[in-house]
Amino acid sequence: MWPRCNWTETFKVASLKSKLARLRPPISRSVAASSGSASSVAVSSGSLATPGPPGAPNSGGPSGGPPNADPPASSEKPPVLLSSAAASSAALTDSDGTGGVTPLDELRARMAQIMGRADGKPTQKTNGENTLPFVRVECEGGPLWQRRMAMERSHHVGRVPVAPGADARGEILSLLALDGALASVDFSDALYFDTETTGLGGAGVVAFLVGLGSYDDAGCFELEQLLLRSPGEERALLVRLRDAMNAASVWISFNGKSFDWPLIRGRYVMQRMKPPEQRPQLDLLHVSRRLHKARIGRCNLKSVESEILGFDRVGDIEGADVAACYTQFLRTGNDEPLRAVVDHNLWDVVSMGALVGLYAEPLERLHDGDLLGLAQTLRRAGALGRAQMAATVALTRGGGGEALRVRGQIAKARGDRAAALADFESSSRQIDDPSVRLELCKLYEHYVKQPDKALALMDAGTGEDALALQKRRDRLRRKSEQQKNPGPVLRRTRG
Repeated sequence: MWPRCNWTETFKVASLKSKLARLRPPISRSVAASSGSASSVAVSSGSLATPGPPGAPNSGGPSGGPPNADPPASSEKPPVLLSSAAASSAALTDSDGTGGVTPLDELRARMAQIMGRADGKPTQKTNGENTLPFVRVECEGGPLWQRRMAMERSHHVGRVPVAPGADARGEILSLLALDGALASVDFSDALYFDTETTGLGGAGVVAFLVGLGSYDDAGCFELEQLLLRSPGEERALLVRLRDAMNAASVWISFNGKSFDWPLIRGRYVMQRMKPPEQRPQLDLLHVSRRLHKARIGRCNLKSVESEILGFDRVGDIEGADVAACYTQFLRTGNDEPLRAVVDHNLWDVVSMGALVGLYAEPLERLHDGDLLGLAQTLRRAGALGRAQMAATVALTRGGGGEALRVRGQIAKARGDRAAALADFESSSRQIDDPSVRLELCKLYEHYVKQPDKALALMDAGTGEDALALQKRRDRLRRKSEQQKNPGPVLRRTRG
């Protein structure tokens, strides 16, 4: 059985329906007793009902008496029977009978907007004619809707070419990903993948569109998209996806480790199918954060495309609206709303190919402002020689005091305290950074053996908490006093 999906629109509609029920005018209902007649609503005089025909038979007394019983004597007019359709129409009229716009009308209009209806009327489902660039392929598990295309080697995403991704080397990419398992991987057989889903998590969330990318022998980037036009066709999509993932040497995604792959694996469990065999994964989201976050801030794929690749999408759909478009397609059969989702998915996959080519040669292709992020990432990976080279390049390209600080940290990690001292001293003259003063205090105390210099720096602040700061100051003062007033040297003698 297909699992039920709790999508955002469902909750919005349910909330509006609840408000609508609270605003509906109170109407007393009674069921017509005559056989074959439609259900009717009894509305007392002064309500929103319109007068009925004279002499209309009553279906029951106002107190629940038998049909056709004489109504009790009263100064009020007898109730008039309305059909359920007439009562609904009457409920849309405001209380003063002027026919103005009421809160009920506004709620109905909002519900119609969410449900994709222009006039509030039920949308008729179309015949399901395919207008998207997908072809139906009969394969194991049922029909599969598939799209294939290839990019020329000259294709660029913004100012960055896609072709260099075919020659990417695992050695440098493993360092940027901080994952040694990628070092020996042949990236010529990599599979790029991205999904469009019906939600952000849960057992009922489905990947209704899967985008795949890979390089052929000529270095052209080939694209394949798999569309789930009906929930019952998911097995065919999963079979094709498993074949593609098993044939790859490595999986490349943008946030795929945390989102796409766990969701895909869960769909195989739900369908009682064997999932793809695990492969090393390169998640470009983590790499982009390490390299670019200090310069551009937020590192979602659109921001990286705009700031790093120089590509701004035009007419793209927001990620939050993707599930609503698929919901409308399932309800109406009209696949036109999915056209923007298909393009969105295609751009995601192609941009990942361009990013891999960029990261494969970082020193030559990265922006000058990202070289410090490169140097710090390489230092974390233990590639201290590469890290020092990146910091030096950043310094020659105008990195200033920050580049000197990073290079000093790398020199300290390599054990070259003289080089570290020179870089930290130069950095402290250019930038006001407590962490630089702290490093200098440590070197003056333990390497240069000049506690007075360390004490002088501490007055400007080292970023330590009060307790650690006091302990360091007391220790430096003792060492300074010992240097100024050396006591007798006690020699240990044998015997």
